[in-house]
Amino acid sequence: MAKILLEMKSITKTFPGVKALDNVNLKVEEGEIHALVGENGAGKSTLMNVLSGIYPYGSYEGDIIYDGEVCKFNTIKDSEAKGIVIIHQELALIPYMTIGENMFLGNERGSKFKINWNETNELAAKYLDIVGLKETPQVLIKDIGVGKQQLVEIAKALAKNAKLLILDEPTASLNEDDSKALLELLLKFKKEGMTSIIISHKLNEISYVADKITVIRDGSTIETLDKKVDDFSEARIIKGMVGREIADRFPKREKNIGDVKMEIKDWTVYHPLYSERKVVDNVSINVKKGEIVGIAGLMGAGRTELAMSVFGKSYGDNISGQIFIDGEEVNLETVASAIDHKLAYVTEDRKGNGLILSNSIKVNTSLANLDEISKKGVINKDEEYRVGTEYREKLKIKCPTIEQNVGNLSGGNMQKVLLAKWMFAKPDVLILDEPTRGIDVGAKYEIYCIMNQLVAEGKSVIMISSEMPEILGMCDRIYVMNEGKMVGELDASEATQEVIMSQIIKTS
Repeated sequence: MAKILLEMKSITKTFPGVKALDNVNLKVEEGEIHALVGENGAGKSTLMNVLSGIYPYGSYEGDIIYDGEVCKFNTIKDSEAKGIVIIHQELALIPYMTIGENMFLGNERGSKFKINWNETNELAAKYLDIVGLKETPQVLIKDIGVGKQQLVEIAKALAKNAKLLILDEPTASLNEDDSKALLELLLKFKKEGMTSIIISHKLNEISYVADKITVIRDGSTIETLDKKVDDFSEARIIKGMVGREIADRFPKREKNIGDVKMEIKDWTVYHPLYSERKVVDNVSINVKKGEIVGIAGLMGAGRTELAMSVFGKSYGDNISGQIFIDGEEVNLETVASAIDHKLAYVTEDRKGNGLILSNSIKVNTSLANLDEISKKGVINKDEEYRVGTEYREKLKIKCPTIEQNVGNLSGGNMQKVLLAKWMFAKPDVLILDEPTRGIDVGAKYEIYCIMNQLVAEGKSVIMISSEMPEILGMCDRIYVMNEGKMVGELDASEATQEVIMSQIIKTS
């Protein structure tokens, strides 16, 4: 029988007003890949923060037994000293430092007073080779893509002599190829004796890579499935996560599509720093009333750049082209003018650009439409509270109170607050950029229902998504984008993953 490397017994963790973990138990065998799944807010990340010492001993109840020893970690340094290394969903890398500098930040090579850069870069090159990243340690983080940055984080973990690697949503920001490469790397590490715990909402990836799956729901352990004996299908995992079967991942809706609401013609955008680089190249698209239009494409295709440049020219340089709303040309030079013309952009970066994490749910909800709750520049606090309460109920945001800081919410509930913020601005056209990234199947379904409700009210939705099943399941029409150009337009009835990929590959 395999050795139990980690056992977490009766872990209970309480925050003010919320019991995040309630008597959770977890056993991980040496050399296995063990997945943690559950809805947003189920307690997965909290459990791993307890294990890694982010929540120190004494702030929770229960025991951590690692490698046969009861551990009382007070800091993340304590857990790392034992070989437990956590890689968070938001990568902790400094853009203007090199790969080598980032890898050994806080773990410097050399003496107390002088860093040995030769040793730093030699070791960095060694670990980069192990993870298969063909970059030199002297390259700046800002000059490599997100997939490569994820590999830098893993190389950084290996440089700390990791024996137990914890990955929290490691593929959330990666395209399909980078995700596959990362999963293959974990399988390679497993063959070499490494133990991994992976948190992910991508159930197809979990089924592919994991030996066991522990399901957490509402802060409690529900079950552990073993690949050798249990059903590992997505339907079975979902049933454990949400407590019921979801027969159809994409809710049905009655279609009532009207006239063209917004049209973008011959839209061209240049990179804000590299003025000769065209990131959006002569793009023309439209969206009708009551319609969900999807934009599919690989990472780097220019989809986000298109969306942001249309939304008040909030990205790009030397922008040209025309925008028509209800057949009339409009000039959207600023974000304020875009909002005035009833356009909203729900960013893919909810933590960085979408929400103020240190402010409450009620404050964030009304941010995009303060005029509605103000008089002579003074915010009516009663109105602010009323609006926050209304959208909390409408979007089923799980929180003890709307006074709670947004930064303390789960990913799915943060996304609902971001949607609430723009819904309160009363837009006619919503651009949703990766609206379900990093959230669970239950929360995804609720957001799909909100989208259906919006188009039923006659709103127009443009959805950018890297998840092909989502594009196919939700959209009425699909544009295919590659290398800054629109390379195809498909009706939902003729669209398949194969057709979309063939259009991308044909133009690559």
